[in-house]
Amino acid sequence: MNRIVLQKQFLDRSSRSSSNRSFPSFALISRFFHTPSFATVAADKLSGSHPAEVQNLVQGSWKSSASWTWIVDPLNGEKFTKIAEIQESELQPFVSSLSSCPKYGLHNPLRAQERYLMYGDISAKAANKLAQPEVSYFFARLIQRVSPKSYAQALAEVQVTQKFLENFSGDQVRFLARSFAVPGNHLGQQSTGLRWPYGPVAIITPFNFPLEIPLLQLMGALYMGNKPVLKVDSKVSLVMDQMLRLLHECGLPLKDVDFINSDGAIMNKLLLEAKPKMTLFTGSSRVAEKLAADLKGRIKLEDAGFDWKILGPDVKEVDYVAWVCDQDAYACSGQKCSAQSILFMHENWVSSELISKMKSLAGRRKLEDLTIGPVLTVTTDAMVEHMNKLLKIPGSKLLFGGEPLQNHSIPEVYGAFRPTAVFVPLKEILKIDNFDLVTKEIFGPFQVVTEYRNDELELVLEACERMHAHLTAAVVSNDPLFSQDVLGRSVNGTTYAGIRARTTGAPQNHWFGPAGDPRGAGIGTPEAIKLVWSCHREIIYDIGPVPDTWKLPAST
Repeated sequence: MNRIVLQKQFLDRSSRSSSNRSFPSFALISRFFHTPSFATVAADKLSGSHPAEVQNLVQGSWKSSASWTWIVDPLNGEKFTKIAEIQESELQPFVSSLSSCPKYGLHNPLRAQERYLMYGDISAKAANKLAQPEVSYFFARLIQRVSPKSYAQALAEVQVTQKFLENFSGDQVRFLARSFAVPGNHLGQQSTGLRWPYGPVAIITPFNFPLEIPLLQLMGALYMGNKPVLKVDSKVSLVMDQMLRLLHECGLPLKDVDFINSDGAIMNKLLLEAKPKMTLFTGSSRVAEKLAADLKGRIKLEDAGFDWKILGPDVKEVDYVAWVCDQDAYACSGQKCSAQSILFMHENWVSSELISKMKSLAGRRKLEDLTIGPVLTVTTDAMVEHMNKLLKIPGSKLLFGGEPLQNHSIPEVYGAFRPTAVFVPLKEILKIDNFDLVTKEIFGPFQVVTEYRNDELELVLEACERMHAHLTAAVVSNDPLFSQDVLGRSVNGTTYAGIRARTTGAPQNHWFGPAGDPRGAGIGTPEAIKLVWSCHREIIYDIGPVPDTWKLPAST
């Protein structure tokens, strides 16, 4: 009887939301209630009455902890996930495990090369599993439960992950370690450039993409021959707990990866004691800077970004541009590091229906289908406070939103806010007293909108230049000279250009990451994997022979 009720709820939810077009059909849905073989939790039963447990993986064994921490359901406040959080007294096995890996890694171009093939095989098997409807459904629903977003958004995360694994199947892992040779000065000499692992490494990832970010970085680390310890935000670590079990079923050696649940302070102690040769951190800029100092620069960062979009002078496809703006700013409740934070509108767009269409699209979002939902790192009060500070700037006004969500059970520790846009005049933004406030990243459904005239493009580019984080950006224009000017005088690492340009939605087929910082980390592509998870090693072979005519020369 319960299964029938759940089926009806899912089908009703699908019919209510046009964004859920990818929701499973009735013909398939009964298959999805069978828990996959690797899983230790039923995604659709996860609740206060059916809580999940998340363990740690170290030295090849799943282990609990002396201390358990409860995670509350973002939708109703029930305790629904129990995390075995490691305490300082329990760190030694993790330190020992990481220290057991030599600097030359678990494999490299000159040692244990069969492991490149092994990881190609693991990727193929894992991609095949994730492509199975019941498995993709399981992970999409698990993502929805721990980091609420629409089913379409959650499923897209699974699909990107599946395609990434597919991309690195077969021989593609060993192709990541492709070397080159340069002829030397004489017979028997040549220099060879190799991609070399770091050995023991650490990965720290945030809550907003609980499968895609940790999995893509984890596999990149493993492909190149490193031994990683993985730390995911405890609020969502259940997803990677289950994904690791899937990977083990696909052949991942139990000792190749350690998985730790802890608070930030304990993880910091692990890093300082175990001294990994490289740490990948994805998250807030404040924590990133602290880690960079603590780890003496042995770090790669994909930190937060105040991401901009510039609408050029050529107004066209207003409906489409409005829809992309809505997706960029408010999908996943704005909890994307690539979310549209500020929109610069050319004066030609001001007279269009763009803002009214954006307001209408934002108004379609509702908690029932999770097209708007809990904000996990910013409270409602904090968003209201930030909005009110912006509205005190001369000429500022509320374009839409600006109110807390109503009729919900989201706990107060999380935010619940309607999609919001605040207009701030461009010249006010640039004032010293206002700039830091206006460009403060609010990791929620909140954006700043401004406008500029033809003769004010320099002011727009000045604003972009003064921003500190340069992750994503968009130049929405089919005017090639305008786009060339903006692109040539900006730096964001992932920048879209053209009338269909966006700031979010990074797939697995292109680089995603910041630019302008030597510590910047990318994700997804061969270039990203090689940059983040390997270093260059040059071996110069000089085997001779020594010429018969050689004589001992004078000292130099």
